[in-house]
Amino acid sequence: MIYSDKVMDHFQNPRNVGTLPDADGVGQVGNPVCGDMMTFYVKVKDNKLTDVKFQTFGCGAAIAVSSMVSEMAIGKTIDEAMAITNESVAEELGGLPKNKMHCSNLGADALHAAIDNYKAKTAGTATGRTVVPEHDHEGDACCCPYCEGPVEGLPNICACKQCDVELVECGHCHKYTNKAETVCTHCGAQLER
Repeated sequence: MIYSDKVMDHFQNPRNVGTLPDADGVGQVGNPVCGDMMTFYVKVKDNKLTDVKFQTFGCGAAIAVSSMVSEMAIGKTIDEAMAITNESVAEELGGLPKNKMHCSNLGADALHAAIDNYKAKTAGTATGRTVVPEHDHEGDACCCPYCEGPVEGLPNICACKQCDVELVECGHCHKYTNKAETVCTHCGAQLER
């Protein structure tokens, strides 16, 4: 898998990593198949994002995406930050491998979730929910959490085409794990049979 120099730089030297204990908005987005989880924290003053921090659990591409999103968002108005798309982030990074676009490039979604949380807080309707995008196995958009090979199958049970591992969604953490295991390799919960 070949990454651009910009992706490698943001992976090896991520910007704005951490939390904001007094954040005005917090948003979390995850992909249960690949296991990527991104949490964004925003501070807002005079309708501008004055600070953005993130915590990401995922591969190098997920970390690079989160770092780039944070840099793109700081100093922007809320409307300008909401206009940042996953595609514009990938373009700013010099591109991402096709199998990383769906699983790792969720940074803009996490930023938008944090801004939505801020808007809900200011309106008094905050829910603090985690956004988990609907999973779609069409084409080769998804990858195996073990070998990063292409995944195909039904939403609740699927298989990796490359390492031939049958994957099942954990009912506890909603990440995909090897069906042959008795406990989830991500959270340790007992897998339902």
